[in-house]
Amino acid sequence: MTKKFALITVIFIAVGAVIGGLFGKLPLMASADTSITSKRVVADYSEALDVIDKDYAGKVDHEKVTESSIQSMLWTLDPHSSFFTSDEFEKLTEEQSSQFYGVGVSIMQRHNGVYVESVIPNTPADKAGLRFGDRFLKIDGKDATEWTSAEVSKNVRGERGTTVNVFVERVSSNKPLEFNIVRGGVPLPSIRNYFMLKDGIGYIGFIGGFQETSAEELNYAIADLEKKGMKSLILDIRGNPGGLLPQAIEIVGRFIPNDMTVVNVKGRSRYAQSQDLKTSNAADDKYPLVVMVNGNSASASEIVAGALQDYGRALIVGTDSFGKGLVQRVFQLPYGTGLTLTTARYYTPFGRSLQRDYSNGSIYEYYTHSNSQGTNDGDSPAPKPAGSPVTTPDGRVLYGGRGIEPDVVIEPEEFGELKFRVNEAAFFFVRQLVAGKVAGFESYKVEKQDQSLLLPPNAVPMTDKLYEAFRKFAASEEKLGLSAANIDSVSDFAKIRVREELATANYSTEAGAQVLLESDPQVLKAMEVMPQAAAMAGKNIAFGKR
Repeated sequence: MTKKFALITVIFIAVGAVIGGLFGKLPLMASADTSITSKRVVADYSEALDVIDKDYAGKVDHEKVTESSIQSMLWTLDPHSSFFTSDEFEKLTEEQSSQFYGVGVSIMQRHNGVYVESVIPNTPADKAGLRFGDRFLKIDGKDATEWTSAEVSKNVRGERGTTVNVFVERVSSNKPLEFNIVRGGVPLPSIRNYFMLKDGIGYIGFIGGFQETSAEELNYAIADLEKKGMKSLILDIRGNPGGLLPQAIEIVGRFIPNDMTVVNVKGRSRYAQSQDLKTSNAADDKYPLVVMVNGNSASASEIVAGALQDYGRALIVGTDSFGKGLVQRVFQLPYGTGLTLTTARYYTPFGRSLQRDYSNGSIYEYYTHSNSQGTNDGDSPAPKPAGSPVTTPDGRVLYGGRGIEPDVVIEPEEFGELKFRVNEAAFFFVRQLVAGKVAGFESYKVEKQDQSLLLPPNAVPMTDKLYEAFRKFAASEEKLGLSAANIDSVSDFAKIRVREELATANYSTEAGAQVLLESDPQVLKAMEVMPQAAAMAGKNIAFGKR
């Protein structure tokens, strides 16, 4: 079979999937008419490709042409029906299984390259000796100094048991260091950190997507926090892109009774019959609950937030969620490729559509929210979408068609150009600091990250002397474009960012994130409104069977 013919076969099966669905690896057409339509589309495509082959002035990359053809076809349907190359499809499968194969590093792109932020315990990178602050120079002989973090990530991943050759720049070494690292399994948990805040408030950072282990991870985190005296909980799903629906249902079951509708799925294909999906074996925890969302909380995250909001079980804090209420089924195509096709829509227990409108504007506008129905500047409510409002059992009026609107709107901290440059300076200062290269601060040298996920009490304090050293360093780095005066204008931010990097270098990225959460305005607001969540939890609303 020629490569060109193989790609045309993929087109044929993809068209079959869109028009009539798939059964196994063969197209199952809905009727004779759709079968004829599918064959005609593929014939037209093949003929167009023949013309291109014969008359195009340049070299034709059939694989790229086919991939773009399928993707364009799917995007005429909706923004979430997508085609995946073999590499992309493999990555999708890995993410759903909560593990992938690579070296096990958390990386960050800076203005002059990609750096190691942290190593994951007991992974190949940890065993090989990669450290905080290592800059990637070469990967498998290819110059990586101008790569993006996505390019570095792609190249260090690979099949289990294979070796990747890496050269890095380390502050404490006069020459590049070489590592030959055998790729292995790397955990990809849903919950990256959890810990106790003040006043008996527990915090769970549920940001890693809904995967096969999500509910189990949540159960473990809650049990551990309860042992530490948790009386109320902040569940942070900001930035959580969603994932496996059964996990979302099980997680909602932690907080509402048995046999309650979590989400209504409305579809018409053989793969998505309309149905109410309900809790079973629910724990029905009674303590006050705040759920945090933002514009990157999508799909399964919105199902969780929507159900808990409908029933008045949780107070929702943050900004409008993404607004993804379309259900995709994953279809595997030949040659390792695949596609996701929308087969149904999600609705909250009381009938709110989770899906934001995508009928006007481009894919770019949809994903950047630039075609949204108005904005919320914090001073006035955003305009309500068209459609009937939904009244909940406790008398609240909620609206569909824009994802999840928070009960309490609080914008994130603004992050302009100056703060970006200060943030960069904090990383490069701490990189020198923990290498023992800052005069007078040799005691800050770190040989290896402790890898603790929790920040010890009173760890990494910010002294006046340390701030002055950072200020001097940052102002002297011409590439950062900073002066002592403009650093002082955001001194509180600068001190927090230095502490974050120190916590990361000494312990882990999770410990560093904990430093940031201490001053996060949205987390502070979630703590402030916990009494409202307590009042809501204490109402004991009579849940209607939905």
